[in-house]
Amino acid sequence: MIIILYLSVALIAIAFTILVVYVSKTLKALQATLTNVAGTLSGLENQMAGITTETTELLHKTNALAEDIQHKSEKLNNVVESVKDVGDTIQQLNVTVKKVTTTASTNLEQNQEKINQVVQWSNAAMEIWAKWKQKSEKKQQLNG
Repeated sequence: MIIILYLSVALIAIAFTILVVYVSKTLKALQATLTNVAGTLSGLENQMAGITTETTELLHKTNALAEDIQHKSEKLNNVVESVKDVGDTIQQLNVTVKKVTTTASTNLEQNQEKINQVVQWSNAAMEIWAKWKQKSEKKQQLNG
């Protein structure tokens, strides 16, 4: 019975030794895997640092571009306001010209009778002058 006990202890010792060997191999493989993971994470860390730098630069460029667009937009607003002012001025000029035209047309209609009389008097004066000129020429021909 003691032999069975010694055999059992020996078998347990052998099993424990085999277990320790396999656990040791597993831990070494795990150590290699963790070393690879650590290297990968280190590389990923470096890549993230590069991405962060590029993102920061891109953000600065975007902010500068937004400021430039804002500045140009303000200038464009000034141009649009100036064009609007020119349009308003032209519209006021059109209204003024229309008023002057309407006033002139109204005055012309009101003074039409007077204008007709002036034209008639002018025609009469031109006829008298023409007749006087003819008489002067006849006298010169007779005297000459």
